[in-house]
Amino acid sequence: MKRNRLIAGALCAAVAGALTLTACSSGDGGSGDGGDKQITFMFRGGADEKAAYEAAIAKYTADTGVKVKVIVTDADQYATKLQAAVAGNNVPDVFYIEQASLQSYVSSGVLMDITDEVAASGIDLDNLWPYGVDSYRFDGTLQGTPDGKLYGLPKDVGPFSFGYNKTMLEAAGIPLPDKDTPLTWDQFVDISKQLTKDTDGDGAIDQWGTGLNVQWNLQSMVWSNGGDWTNADRTKVTVDTPEFAAALQRFADLTNVDKVTPSASDAATLDTYQRWMAGQIGFFPVGPWDVSTYNKLDFDYDLIPWPAGDTGESATWVGSLGIGVSNTSKLPDDAVKLVTYLSADPTAQQTLVDAGVQIPNLVDMAGTWAAATDSTPANRQEFLDIVQDYGRAMPAAFTYGAEWYDELWTNIQPVLDGKQTAADYLAEEQPKMQKLLDESNANAEQAAAGS
Repeated sequence: MKRNRLIAGALCAAVAGALTLTACSSGDGGSGDGGDKQITFMFRGGADEKAAYEAAIAKYTADTGVKVKVIVTDADQYATKLQAAVAGNNVPDVFYIEQASLQSYVSSGVLMDITDEVAASGIDLDNLWPYGVDSYRFDGTLQGTPDGKLYGLPKDVGPFSFGYNKTMLEAAGIPLPDKDTPLTWDQFVDISKQLTKDTDGDGAIDQWGTGLNVQWNLQSMVWSNGGDWTNADRTKVTVDTPEFAAALQRFADLTNVDKVTPSASDAATLDTYQRWMAGQIGFFPVGPWDVSTYNKLDFDYDLIPWPAGDTGESATWVGSLGIGVSNTSKLPDDAVKLVTYLSADPTAQQTLVDAGVQIPNLVDMAGTWAAATDSTPANRQEFLDIVQDYGRAMPAAFTYGAEWYDELWTNIQPVLDGKQTAADYLAEEQPKMQKLLDESNANAEQAAAGS
């Protein structure tokens, strides 16, 4: 996912946030100079997102009289800095929650149960995407179920869509893909081969059909091929199936057999994200967080469903970040009001959507947003289709930690280089992943018993 690349400019702000964390956390007594109410809000984001939040928060302060001290960090540093705040008993009043961190923060008493406060706030939870709301519900055993207690509200939902360089396909005389019907895998590979070429005649390929990252793009291929990481109750790792192996092998074959992606040496010179930005790649993922940057590119792009595997159906993931309240906040009512405001207030949502950093959290607003005829990308509806129809949670989004999932990527490079078959690799990895998942589930049970 390219979110991290878009927020590298926040590094200086991250350093400043780290230095001021203790002084402006809920440990300051909940008030600023002169006795005014003040709460802290810690989040991660780049320049566009920071500016949008500052504008939204300014209205919150004007409406409520409550000041908000903003602490923004780089995405790569956020989890570490939040954990340091937790360890130092200086948890911000309001802060972003990673889906995969929610259970541990609930079990350790960091997060406040805001179920009753949200119910009393009057916001219409039915007008928020169910996936977003349920992501922050936990019933003590399973996360993501509609019956769990609420420990946050969605900052956003992040449908991971598929994009194509419309200008490149038109220049090649290739019919544009249908916005509603996914390409078959063979069709996708065939078009990618047509786009992979030496455009300047110097004997070196300088334009490619695609260039995908295995950690963020394999999910679509596996699910669309009928495979999955675990069984339904998340107790058994299922990566050693023929469906999963075929999907991973196809991914590797894009480079080693089909030769429609930049080589390792090409990618070392300029990675595929940068090559997409430079107009050198035909097909590439697009998340809502990319839109503000992609809309400034020198070529036209649009969204289509992900290519379909053996099931004939497109598949992809939808992520989310949540906003929660510290159990130690000295102004919990005001903190919850900030959470509900940022997540569900139409004016706040419009500010964030206009910044091009997310799709609307509000279902009715999203319909109007997607139908705009002058929008870029034109097929915004694809984002909504993912959220409401075929998007899935990332494999480790609702487990107690992600070590079991991360294990898959640790030694995968020989497969990507064509030196090991996918089936052989997955047979080796399954027991390693299973051991870690068993430990994760045992830790979840122990944490729940002790909470």
